[in-house]
Amino acid sequence: MSLLATSVATLTTVTWSYLALARGCFWRTKNARPDASDQAGLAGTVVAVIPARNEAEHIGPVVKSLLNQCVAMPVLLVDDESTDGTADVARRAAEKAGKADALIVIQSKPLPAGWTGKLWAMHQGIERARALNPAWLMLADADVLHGPETVANLGRVASLGDYDLVSFMVKLHCESLPEKLLIPAFVYFFFMLYPPAWIRDTRRSTAGAAGGCMLVKAETLERAGGLEAIRGAVIDDCSLARLLKQHGGRLWIGLADQSQSLRRYETFSDVERMVSRTAFNQLKHSSLLLLCTIAGMVITYLAPPLLLLTHSRLAIFMGAAAWAAMTMTYSTMVRYYRLNPAWSLTLPLAALFYLGATVHSAVKYWNGSGGDWKGRVQDVQDGHITETPLG
Repeated sequence: MSLLATSVATLTTVTWSYLALARGCFWRTKNARPDASDQAGLAGTVVAVIPARNEAEHIGPVVKSLLNQCVAMPVLLVDDESTDGTADVARRAAEKAGKADALIVIQSKPLPAGWTGKLWAMHQGIERARALNPAWLMLADADVLHGPETVANLGRVASLGDYDLVSFMVKLHCESLPEKLLIPAFVYFFFMLYPPAWIRDTRRSTAGAAGGCMLVKAETLERAGGLEAIRGAVIDDCSLARLLKQHGGRLWIGLADQSQSLRRYETFSDVERMVSRTAFNQLKHSSLLLLCTIAGMVITYLAPPLLLLTHSRLAIFMGAAAWAAMTMTYSTMVRYYRLNPAWSLTLPLAALFYLGATVHSAVKYWNGSGGDWKGRVQDVQDGHITETPLG
């Protein structure tokens, strides 16, 4: 038992030494924020595209926030077969803002075979935007509220770094108990998988983006084949980033304080559904990668506190050192969400939850139920996307 504990402790210590010191300093949030002192401007016109499916609850303030950007731009709302009056709510919001002419509502055509719903809606919006000859496309989610400087800040980053795709990881809602335990961990894990420094590095293949708030150069997107090239992608934002980087595009991702998600996760089930919808897709539906993920998460997140229960002094010391490194790196994200520092100690619990959601994602894929999004079942084993009744 002592030998096993020492072996696990060694693996855990090596893992956290690598994560803390050699994975692009992903945990340093200040490295993922734009410099507010930069005054570069965005060259060329911008057109915003919002895909929306049954978003009447959020779409009003979201549309208003985009119409009131300090960078004036038309907003194309693609109503993806909504049944809750999303388009009407958006029109009323534009009228109240005194900018009804700047909002263009497009009724989505039926979803073709081989496309995921969000990408099909975005594709139709981008095709319509071509008539306006934009230099940049602002791709935004229908549940993200933007500060008035959001597009300008994205533009500054794009101009200064000559980037083709810049995106903000918007601030997610973090008030309920499930949100406090799981949302900072979600962002932390995302940056661990996609270190911002590696995304920016043209010598690395790492590519990632945050789909709720993206600014993409229209010419680069067209040169890469447009959204049709990734039409079946479930994780649309990272697929888009990968496509552009493969075609020579330069990427940047960072954190945004002014833009925030209006989506609430009041229960653990809400978060579980969000994760299990795409987790196994992230693993390329590989059982081997799933087993490696399970083993990796156990060694990385669960072993450090468990090693404290062993009788080996060396294992206890190494487990404590690994948990200290885990807590220190995670504390930056806990502070970013303005939570009590004690939440930094809860990452093993969050990791256990996400591990369970990942396994559930695989089970749903294998039994053919896939991931549900707004009444659409996608990412099932036969590869088809199906419609299910709403409500």
